[in-house]
Amino acid sequence: MAIGDVVAESGLQFLEKHLRSVKRQYGVDFCVVNGENSAVLGMTPEQAERIFNAGADVITMGNHTWNRRELAAYLDSSPYVLRPANFAPQVPGRGWGIYDSKAGSIAVVDLIGRVNMDYTPDNPFLQIEKILKQIETKLIFVEIHAEATSEKLAMGYLLDGRVSAVWGTHTHVPTADCQILPQGTGYITDLGMTGPKNSVLGIRPELSISKFRGDLPTRYEPAGGAAKMEGAVFTVDSVTGRCLAAERVQIL
Repeated sequence: MAIGDVVAESGLQFLEKHLRSVKRQYGVDFCVVNGENSAVLGMTPEQAERIFNAGADVITMGNHTWNRRELAAYLDSSPYVLRPANFAPQVPGRGWGIYDSKAGSIAVVDLIGRVNMDYTPDNPFLQIEKILKQIETKLIFVEIHAEATSEKLAMGYLLDGRVSAVWGTHTHVPTADCQILPQGTGYITDLGMTGPKNSVLGIRPELSISKFRGDLPTRYEPAGGAAKMEGAVFTVDSVTGRCLAAERVQIL
């Protein structure tokens, strides 16, 4: 199971309340949660521990990895929190790992896109080729944290038949293309998010509207009210690594 970006305290609390029961419902053996917006922008070590306690096996990050600098040392100490693998090699943390599960060894890779991002990391399409040469397990899951749907789709087709599943994060809006690609890789362009339901990407709508109007800049604040959790479940053959089923998950 892969869960979309956790946003703010309401997203954390909703995850804590529902993740374990949803895992039981779907018979989940391994769960990856994107946590990079737990502090609205970034994630603290304390929030990471809460996500693990809620039922995550691995936490992935994205373009807000460094918004909370106290996470840097935690990234070096915990192999279960991944920042994008195509960040500069001298920064803290790691971009992929291999983990034990009931289904066998599972590799998880975190990548970040380059289209319309506020910096230019290494090319994720070249980086993933280097990483795959180091992975022997058949169960490989790749997250691409990217703005452009075309960049995410291109990554999916590049890896089709070579990894078990590819999913996108970052845009916080779930896409309706959860599928199995022609060569047997599960895919979805964006998981969605876990956080305030009546919001613009988790933020109070009026603040987002103000930005697009060109008003005086203000600090983003999370929206109030009810929350939701969005993601996807991939059923994978543990021998071949091929995806057998792909299904969107939405809990309101």
